[in-house]
Amino acid sequence: MKKKERTGSKKVGLLKNVKMEMKKVTWPNKKEVLKYSVATLVFCIVVMIFFQVLNLGLSVIKGAFN
Repeated sequence: MKKKERTGSKKVGLLKNVKMEMKKVTWPNKKEVLKYSVATLVFCIVVMIFFQVLNLGLSVIKGAFN
């Protein structure tokens, strides 16, 4: 029976720690979420363009040797 009590107290302690840590979290506001989302989309588009240009360049090089 002591084992069940210890397991239960560990779970309660864990939940208390999670609750304390969640109070420390600072969530972004709408403006920050929009800013980070736009930055992520721009980065993805830039990387996509880079790989498309690289693919095109390699295709041209491969075609020149065939």
